Amino acid sequence: MQPLTFTIMARNSAASQPIKEALNANGRARLLSECDTHDKMLAEIVRLRPSATILVLDAANPDKEFSFIKKLVAMNSGIAIIAAAANASPALILGSIRAGANEFLQIPIIADEFQTVLSRVAELRTEEMSSSAKSSRVIAVFSGKGGAGVSFLGTNLAAAVGVPTVLVDLNLQAGDAASFLGLDAKYSLVDFARNRSRLDESLISSMLTPHSAQLSLLAAPNEAHEAEEIAPQDIPEILHLLSQKFECVVLDLPHTFDPITVSALDSANDVLLTLTLDIPGIRSTKRALKVFDHLGYPREKVSVVVNRWSKGIDVELQKVEGHLGERLIGFVPNDYRRVMDSINLGRPLVYSEPSSKIALEIKRIASLFAAQGQTSTPQPRKKLLRSVFGRQTTSALELSTLPDNA
Repeated sequence: MQPLTFTIMARNSAASQPIKEALNANGRARLLSECDTHDKMLAEIVRLRPSATILVLDAANPDKEFSFIKKLVAMNSGIAIIAAAANASPALILGSIRAGANEFLQIPIIADEFQTVLSRVAELRTEEMSSSAKSSRVIAVFSGKGGAGVSFLGTNLAAAVGVPTVLVDLNLQAGDAASFLGLDAKYSLVDFARNRSRLDESLISSMLTPHSAQLSLLAAPNEAHEAEEIAPQDIPEILHLLSQKFECVVLDLPHTFDPITVSALDSANDVLLTLTLDIPGIRSTKRALKVFDHLGYPREKVSVVVNRWSKGIDVELQKVEGHLGERLIGFVPNDYRRVMDSINLGRPLVYSEPSSKIALEIKRIASLFAAQGQTSTPQPRKKLLRSVFGRQTTSALELSTLPDNA
């Protein structure tokens, strides 16, 4: 489920602090920005297109606040308008609703009331999305250990989706996505972070590196030390802005659960967890799934794909699935020469050898995520699984050597 995004307008930070604490404590909500004037609020709404805006009313000048609410309604932006105030009088509440506010939030925050407001915002957001153009999907490609081929898979997945897509390289200290695409990126995520407050469609376009008509790149920083300029709270806003421009956003993530990576995973609609069929790979994948459970991700958000698959690997896949508690949705074949040629040439394999077994499987996996509004877990290729499960092995990888808490 895509998180609900919010902007807040309050004339002082103390007035908005209870609302910010409630938003930050809720897994369904993301605060994108805060401002202190009506003009700044209007600019933020146009720039960020949040799910909702929360306006902390100035009770001393209600008519001005009601006029601003009417102005927001007239914009027809499709966002929910929530008025808020401390110890509000019935006249202030009724006046804001009559002006066009969708909800009123009392301060101090009452937990049940806050949940009701969030549910109403979610309903309005669903109605808006169903009546508007296709929504964007954010797909995070991740592995619990290094060397699983995440960058290769993420790059080729982004190239294979077939809709306007941006690949975001979040390997901040050692990103290679640009070289995988044969690009020399002039700008990076650091430039996005530095110019966050003034990003518009034109500036966003200028900071991306185009690869083809359908694919662009937001590169990792050129210098490792520049990664320090990017904060976890920057990530939801950056991804939100990119989602306004592209139908698909693919994230190439490092294999550690650092704050930046967790922020990106939180913001993703789907997580493609990459597995190699060896003891370290299976153990790290089991560990990652447990972390996702602790983070509160629904299992339908996570899909597991095997990379470097070979029919010669003696692994009982049913036991792997049973150990992980997850079905495997795909098997990317192992072909070292083709993969290295693709990487060295800086050209995705789905472009350079579109009929190869690797390219065909990646395109099949990409098609599972290409459909907008997908709500169910991608299904594995049952025929392939049956054929593999039916193969007799004499020296299968023994999963009993892995403890349940691995």
